[in-house]
Formats: sequence, C-alpha cells, structure tokens
Amino acid sequence: MLDRGADVDTSDKDGNTLLMLAARSGNTSMVRLLLGRKASPSRRNGYGDTALMAACLDGYLSTAKLLLAAGSPLNGPGWTPLHYAAFQGHADVVEFLLSAGADKDVVAPNGYTPLMLAIRNGNEQAARRLLEHDADPEVTGPQGETALAIANQRGESKLADLLRRAGATR
Repeated sequence: MLDRGADVDTSDKDGNTLLMLAARSGNTSMVRLLLGRKASPSRRNGYGDTALMAACLDGYLSTAKLLLAAGSPLNGPGWTPLHYAAFQGHADVVEFLLSAGADKDVVAPNGYTPLMLAIRNGNEQAARRLLEHDADPEVTGPQGETALAIANQRGESKLADLLRRAGATR
C-alpha cells in the first residue's frame, strides 16, 4: 500500500498510526520499515500516546531503541514512556530510558511518579532501577502520599525496605 502512495502516517479513528500499531505489537521489522518510509516517531494518538510509549508499555526494548533513535520524544508533558515501563514493571526498558535521559521524577497527570507507579504495582526490579538512578522517594502524590506510604498501604514490606534503604523516611 505504501508503494501505491498510502500515507505512512495514516491513522485510525483514535489517531493510532501504523507506526504506533507496529510498536504496540513489538514488530521491530515493521517499525524499521515504517521509519525508513519517514513515518513520524513523534505523532501522538487521541490519548497523547506515541509509538515509543506503546512499545514501552508492553516491554519491547528493541522497538523502543529504534523509536528513540529515530527521534521519538523521551520526555514531555503528560504521561511518558518511563511511566508506562515502570507501571508495567519492564525493568530493562526502565534502565534503557533512564540511561537515555528520561526524567526519573516526572509527575504523571494522575500525580504519580514512575517510582510510585512501580511500587503501586509491586514491580520491585523497576523500582530498584529507578532508585539506582536516584529517583526521589520523598516526592508526594495527589493525596500527599509517598512511595513508602504506597508500599506500606499495599503490604509490600520488601519494597518498603528497599525504599528505606534508599533514604525514604515517610
């Protein structure tokens, strides 16, 4: 279809482009092909998601690397790829994003940082990677809660201990 003139950035009713759909399924070869045809890695769908965010949500590290190298935004307003990777517990993707310069303490629209999201879902390895990159465990959420308070509320004693060792006090 692309050879016959189809727009490489065509999208569905929700604004999902072909690149986003390929990234969401971890189809690295299709992502490579679409990027080679000049698909925009910075386009956002109707929910504000990029192809990189879709890849990070499902833990597709090689796809995420391609998209970031092609210029997909790493940081920005609203939800970020790091929020999605931390929420789902994809520690290898979290490490890659942090090493690439992702804002470790960025606050999502719901008021939570990537560390809080990792703790909330019991994702120890993602939380560990964030703390190794000096994520701030004292940032407060929308009700004044910290990552430690979230861990305690959820009965995550192992995560609470990890946070205390990283300097969390409340």
